Amino acid sequence: MDINEYYRGIIDSEFKKNAASAAKEKEYILNSTAKSHGIYVHTLYIPKIFTEDMADYFKSISDTMYGILEKVISEYESNPEYRKLFGFDKRLEELILRPDRYSCKLPITRIDIFFNEDDFSFKFCEFNADGASAMNEDRELNIALSGTRAFKKFSKKYNTRTYNLFDSWVDEFTSIYNSCDSKAENPHIAIVDFINGEPETEFEQFRQTFIAHGYTCEICNIADLVYQDGILSSPAGNKIDAIYRRAVTCDIMENFDNVQPFINAVKDNAVCLIGDFKTQVIHNKIVFKILHNEMTNTFLTPYEIKFIREHIPYTMSLTDKTCRKHNVLKNKDKWVIKPEDSYASRGVYAGVEFDNESDWKKTVLENLNNSYLLQEYCTPYETVNIDLLYDKHSKYKKYSNITGLFVYNGKFSGIYTRIAKNSIISTQYSEMSLPTIVVSEK
Repeated sequence: MDINEYYRGIIDSEFKKNAASAAKEKEYILNSTAKSHGIYVHTLYIPKIFTEDMADYFKSISDTMYGILEKVISEYESNPEYRKLFGFDKRLEELILRPDRYSCKLPITRIDIFFNEDDFSFKFCEFNADGASAMNEDRELNIALSGTRAFKKFSKKYNTRTYNLFDSWVDEFTSIYNSCDSKAENPHIAIVDFINGEPETEFEQFRQTFIAHGYTCEICNIADLVYQDGILSSPAGNKIDAIYRRAVTCDIMENFDNVQPFINAVKDNAVCLIGDFKTQVIHNKIVFKILHNEMTNTFLTPYEIKFIREHIPYTMSLTDKTCRKHNVLKNKDKWVIKPEDSYASRGVYAGVEFDNESDWKKTVLENLNNSYLLQEYCTPYETVNIDLLYDKHSKYKKYSNITGLFVYNGKFSGIYTRIAKNSIISTQYSEMSLPTIVVSEK
């Protein structure tokens, strides 16, 4: 029997008792730190279940893609002609081209893929860098899951495991910092972002984990840092030795004048920045277009070139020319448009989500020649689940899936699952998160 079918059988055999269990799961979540921007995460009753074979396959995918991304960053640094393809702001280019302070070019990334569980085919969706998040969602949702009636019964037949996305990151962060060209014996660490009001609960979990590993650590608003006499200090007056950067590059560039103490400290090498600005080379979605460029083929292996052709969706700039060439306005279901530089799925539009061509046409034309990308649409894999947490009479429905692969310091470190009722898995629509488990036969 299929593992997911077995899980549904457990639910159906004691449906009312499982509905009551789901209510307790919801209660835990609403009293937990499983929230982002003040909103609690919505989840369903069946976790995302992967086998050990799938987990091994995800590792091979992330290993290959990570190697390619590191090569792209290196080529950007060494080849002026290649740099022109990206068209970055000169201020950003200057920051990217600063000499390396440690060997790892991409300290943290979450590689999101559309994975077909039937035949193991997949397409890449996006590459998240320093702002990669959702570690705390996965942690809290798995705690909530562990207390449910269905999971307890399921665990009697199957071995289950999850990923610790906090301790593993602190270990790799420490390893990267220790390879830095200048380091303090007992570094003070700052987690920095643009913070208005209370910081994200995930930041606090990371802060506590750093402290548990023997470090001092605080959460800082990047705009409130102080740089004087070669020392970068927190608003509390503590000298900062290392930064875990959660502030995404596009936000920093938009607020460039307001973060000059941070920028100047980085330029002067007064602080170890993990990750550095070179990560923007692969975070910017224009990299999907550039990966298909002939210049990229010159430094990749034949296997890597084939890998890109098979798994990177065909991507180009959204211009009058490409729009006409591919008859985009009349073939809405084939395409998705997205900003070159954004995050959290902001500004992403898929033709399949539009009820008619006129609305699709309006949206496309509004973003034509406006730093937008045109990309082939990838149909997400669907799985059956049930929303017992919010409706005790809920029915089974199909949900679209996207799989996030965390990579810390080049090492595959975990899996994060998002689902949605729609074909676009985005906070703009009906995005939810699932606890992810890896299972094997007992």
